[in-house]
Amino acid sequence: MRQDVYTAADFRRRAERAFQAEAHSPREFGDHSFNPELVEHFRRVKRRDAAVLVPVVDRPDGAMVILTQRTENLSSHAGQIAFPGGKVDAGESAEEAALREAEEEIGLPRSAVEVVLRAPDYLTGSGFRISPILAVVEPDVRLTLNPHEVADAFETPLAFLMDRANHRQNSRVWQGMRRNFFEMPWEDRYIWGVTAGIVKMLADELYGDTP
Repeated sequence: MRQDVYTAADFRRRAERAFQAEAHSPREFGDHSFNPELVEHFRRVKRRDAAVLVPVVDRPDGAMVILTQRTENLSSHAGQIAFPGGKVDAGESAEEAALREAEEEIGLPRSAVEVVLRAPDYLTGSGFRISPILAVVEPDVRLTLNPHEVADAFETPLAFLMDRANHRQNSRVWQGMRRNFFEMPWEDRYIWGVTAGIVKMLADELYGDTP
């Protein structure tokens, strides 16, 4: 694996090359991409707008990605690994929502975040339209976790997440239907579901040409 590929600067270049034209010709990715039998169901779902920050930390030994583990008492996706993010409030852009949520959840100051661009929307089976906001974060920012929402925050190597050899497809029955999903366990962390789906989308679009 070429470690020089997985830098914050190269991530920025790849994102700009892949997604700058999205405003003129938007695409949508999502759980339906690997659940083709659910495409019609997805078209009928009423969607709520949400945004997540994909925070790539600029470290000299290779870029890292900040992920969180949600607390067990949340009403949805309790205990799961997630990007910082949440619902987009009225009058708020996806970028503003992602930055606000990251500040509220893990104390990531906006002054330490350089927004690169907005990746294509990701549609979930639970009825959200998620805008992934790609960003580069200054190293060594001190985080302060909101204990009501976030049990832990940690960094995962960008090289691991973007290596498609680490993406495993699995399935389980949910609401009476079998759903396919991706999972990418890293050390003692189990990354799966929507978070893994967004990671796979980014890996395919940004690093599909990387051996």
